[in-house]
Amino acid sequence: MRDFRELKVWRRAHKLALDLYEETGRFPKHEMYGLTQQIRRAAVSIAANISEGAGKNSRPDFARFLQISLGSSSEVEYELLLAHELGYLSLESHKKLTAHVVETKRMLTGFIQYLNGVRTGTHG
Repeated sequence: MRDFRELKVWRRAHKLALDLYEETGRFPKHEMYGLTQQIRRAAVSIAANISEGAGKNSRPDFARFLQISLGSSSEVEYELLLAHELGYLSLESHKKLTAHVVETKRMLTGFIQYLNGVRTGTHG
């Protein structure tokens, strides 16, 4: 069992959730129970599943929760694209937040591979 607060990937996911809460606060009021809520739920799910997985006693269980976080990250990535195309996010905000999501996904993928004992790099 790990303290999730010590995990770099959790800190990144938590920061992403905070940033998304701030940004979605500027969305139109008619989206409060639509896209705003959906992005927020998915963003919280990323960090929450990392937290829950860290409390598990086995690497496979932890990796499974990280996979769920990865799925939520992809959901957020799409919702950011939708928000931008609907005119709720500026191009600059969309690029910044999407880069943050992509980096979180990269970290999650690497951590999942580590937990599953998958070797990375040129030697196998």
